[in-house]
Amino acid sequence: MSTLLPPVLVVDDEKNMRASLQTLLGGEGYAVRAVESAEEALQRLAGEDYFMVITDARLGGMSGYELTARIHQQWPDLPVLMITAYATPKLAVEAIKAGAMDYLAKPFAPEELLHAVARCAERHRLLRENAALRARATETYQLEHIVGECLAMRELRQLIQTVAPTDSRVLILGESGTGKELVAGALHTLSARRHAGYVRLNCAAIPETLLESELFGHEKGAFTGALRQKPGRVEEADGGTLFLDEIADMSRPLQAKLLRFLEDGSFTRVGGTQELRVNVRLIAATNRDIVRAIAEEQFREDLFHRLNVVQIRLPPLRERGEDVLVLAEHFLRLFGPTMNKRVKGISRPARQKLLAHHWPGNVRELRNVIERALILETSDEIQPSSLPDFQVETRLQKTPGLLPLPAGESLDDMLANFERDLILRTLEQHRYNLTRAAERLKLSRHALRYRIQRLNIALPDESEEAGAAEPAGR
Repeated sequence: MSTLLPPVLVVDDEKNMRASLQTLLGGEGYAVRAVESAEEALQRLAGEDYFMVITDARLGGMSGYELTARIHQQWPDLPVLMITAYATPKLAVEAIKAGAMDYLAKPFAPEELLHAVARCAERHRLLRENAALRARATETYQLEHIVGECLAMRELRQLIQTVAPTDSRVLILGESGTGKELVAGALHTLSARRHAGYVRLNCAAIPETLLESELFGHEKGAFTGALRQKPGRVEEADGGTLFLDEIADMSRPLQAKLLRFLEDGSFTRVGGTQELRVNVRLIAATNRDIVRAIAEEQFREDLFHRLNVVQIRLPPLRERGEDVLVLAEHFLRLFGPTMNKRVKGISRPARQKLLAHHWPGNVRELRNVIERALILETSDEIQPSSLPDFQVETRLQKTPGLLPLPAGESLDDMLANFERDLILRTLEQHRYNLTRAAERLKLSRHALRYRIQRLNIALPDESEEAGAAEPAGR
């Protein structure tokens, strides 16, 4: 780890001390720069990055205390460790007031120094990771990264732009891999809360016994292992956005506590008695059939209605038609440069193979397929041989007509049932708007009406008018 860090700057006017510290720290893998004066140290700091400074308290010219104060003023995040042979409580207080993070008295054990340096190294690593995560969060969740040109995706982007500036709760529904987290991030990025925290919590990834503590925090001694007070995710997100993924996997008792939190933003930490309050916008998502979960009493209906202010349903990739190719080209441009591949496009046979697949894993599966194809491809276009054979994936597909054949039905019966299910699902997706459903099925309205009548499909009264009158995306 230390070889990836910037150097340590050692400031001491004694040559032997500088050499000893260089040997000690160099033996642990740290890069070291050593200077004999505070003035030279400031010059070095102005031109090179360091993860910490170790300085003697007494130097010729500017003292270590003055140097520490200057560093604290100009580089407030740079930790300083002060060493002195004249250790007194008064001098220790002066060092801390000047901005030193620690204070060592000579003579000291090498382990004491190495422990202090290791703490600064870990602090630097965590700060660097945090900065990278913040940068990644602001870069990743952009509206233009929600790729797709089908009607459903165009309406989705418009809906996000409309809803994002508000503080309304949003419930995102969709199968795994359809991009629910991307939508949640875009809602935060386009909101007035974008400069505050965006906190994510996957309810399915945390054991049920720990989820309440993770969400609302706990007090010291609340349970075995609770050695100190810990704020929860709701406090981290105060002023910003909290995204609860896979919320249907939350236990019913915790759902009741979340329901109370949604009323006015108040909560109590596990093991605590003080009522706290935060200002958080909540976005929730699940890949489960929420209606079935409610019917099976696995999810509270009142919580569903509280969350369901704005509902966003992400269509599975198999319902997005030519978007399969649009996304494939997008991933090709995304992965090609990073993998040093000069693949320019996708061959016609490979395109046909991509369009024929059912995509049970949705966009995530397509992303993996294109990444794999880039690894294997040796020509300037992706060929069908670089794509998977999809034998396992085909067995996962969700189209009712391709499940194991029902006993006792003829081919004509099975084809009629499949056609009926397909038309019904398409009508439901387009809110029984016959014009849009016909366009999706690439039929004329007359042909669609004929099939509806032939298959005895019952339509709601005035379905065409109701569908046409409803604003897009609602």
